[in-house]
Amino acid sequence: MKKELQIFLTAIMFFTRIPCPKWVDHNPEYLSKSAKYFSLIGIIVGSIGALVFYGFSFIFSTEIALLLSMIATIYTTGAFHEDGFADVCDGFGGGWTKEKILLIMKDSRLGTYGVSGLILILAIKFSALREVPLYFIPITIIAGHSLSRFIATTLIYTHPYVRDTDDSKAKPAAKNITINMLLVSAVFGIAPLLFFNKPLIFIAIIPCYLAKAYLGIKFKKWLGGQTGDCAGAVQQLCEVVFYLSVIALWKFI
Repeated sequence: MKKELQIFLTAIMFFTRIPCPKWVDHNPEYLSKSAKYFSLIGIIVGSIGALVFYGFSFIFSTEIALLLSMIATIYTTGAFHEDGFADVCDGFGGGWTKEKILLIMKDSRLGTYGVSGLILILAIKFSALREVPLYFIPITIIAGHSLSRFIATTLIYTHPYVRDTDDSKAKPAAKNITINMLLVSAVFGIAPLLFFNKPLIFIAIIPCYLAKAYLGIKFKKWLGGQTGDCAGAVQQLCEVVFYLSVIALWKFI
């Protein structure tokens, strides 16, 4: 039990700014096993965003509450996945070979493609959540964060890690995911959908996975696999796709 707790806290330390006990470190063994908790981290981050939205919605307009909610989730993760998405935009926007794409993605500076992509995806997140019925916004935020992280976990499962660890900006959280780890991630990733109490909402999983499959094909073609930035890009895209799917499904549920 203590070992499992340490694996979970390692995931918390790696993916968020939430304080952890001093005895928790980036142990490679625990870090590689932490993938099973990616979706649970999404529930935690999403819950923080949902609570911020719910609290401030009593004081401010829905728009301001949503912006504060987005700020809270970005601050909680240190813009971890947003950074990955921006790097992928820069890499695939400006690179035409595997080596060039990886070099651009490694660069800590943000280029035109990254800035444009980041602005647009954040704008779509905000606009999409604004279209969700008010009383369903909190659970939509939580489900968006958890499901998108599960889908990102499937990318790590299906695509090999292609960057040398010594050459990467950060150690990969997981390079080899077992089917049991993936199943645990699936439980946490899909569970929040149950709180909609509307079976048709599960259809939203399909477009999210199709978005991952599309990016996965590009990553395989140009890189031969994935990097941590690629997983971050999948998380961001699938979060947006989930919100858009909720809006579309609302016409029928």
